Amino acid sequence: MTQRERAIAALTHEQPDRVPYQIGFTQKALQATIEYYGGDGFLQQIDNCIHDVIENPGPLQREISEDVWQDEFGVQWDRSVDRDIGNVCNRVLSEPDLDLLDLPDPRADAKWEGFADRCVAGSRRLVQFHHGFSLFERAWTLRGMEDLMVDMVERPSFVEALLDTICDYNVALVERAISEYDVDSVHFGDDWGSQRGPLISPAMWRRFLAPRLARQYGAAKALGKLVTIHSCGRVQEFFPDLIDMGLDCFNPFQPEVMDVYEMKATYGGKLAFWGGISTQELLPHGTPDEVRDQVLRLKREIGDGGGYILAPAHAIPGDARPENILAMIEVANEE
Repeated sequence: MTQRERAIAALTHEQPDRVPYQIGFTQKALQATIEYYGGDGFLQQIDNCIHDVIENPGPLQREISEDVWQDEFGVQWDRSVDRDIGNVCNRVLSEPDLDLLDLPDPRADAKWEGFADRCVAGSRRLVQFHHGFSLFERAWTLRGMEDLMVDMVERPSFVEALLDTICDYNVALVERAISEYDVDSVHFGDDWGSQRGPLISPAMWRRFLAPRLARQYGAAKALGKLVTIHSCGRVQEFFPDLIDMGLDCFNPFQPEVMDVYEMKATYGGKLAFWGGISTQELLPHGTPDEVRDQVLRLKREIGDGGGYILAPAHAIPGDARPENILAMIEVANEE
């Protein structure tokens, strides 16, 4: 089987010939592993099953300074500490006023230049249209986390209008990506949880987010595409809702906040999982033998019957031990 065939089999609950995997690094972890290995040759051992493609950024995206960049929505990110994502350091919506919002044109031809070539370049893998910070995260980065949560109580109509505007934009992107190009799946990134539970109440999640999430997922499902999502945190209470929306796969499947074997037993026939390798305990603090044992168990038990993409629960963090990373790659490649 090709990596694309393995990924599709896993996501549709069929047993692939071996468990597909997806391994990604933070910049700090990658550099540490290169130094430990004596070069980047270990990267040639990684044969990921997913090829992410994104559209081009809109005209607002640019570098502000050495440590600050501005995204296509006007949100500025300070990367002086975290070079991979950074911290929001401005508020585009300083007031609850949508007239302050300047969204890029999702249908502009400039946003799609080169997109077809990027899809073709990854065609031996599952080609996935990746849309990060898609709804809740997009809203709070524009408005500010605290203000958005206050708005949910004091100005719910504004929050609904903001989320509808973002959702309209997302659906327009998805519809063009999957109707005009060779894309297998759509991935939405949107953290809803902390390690203790959802960031907003389940009632608010179901009021403000669920209808828009269902519309976004539905845009992909209507054209026969798979849907995968990423949400960090303890959000498994939403799994039944997500399954009803047509979700195919949940990531990052964090063992620190959920019993991954219980999740497989409970939802395995209805929801595929992507992740499962501990990035908070195992990779930073375990031994290579412990990594081998735990990764092998995940492949054997979670991968049984399909429904699983083996992966670290997030991009490998900077404190992960390089010898553990190499042990993980070794077991991921075993038949």
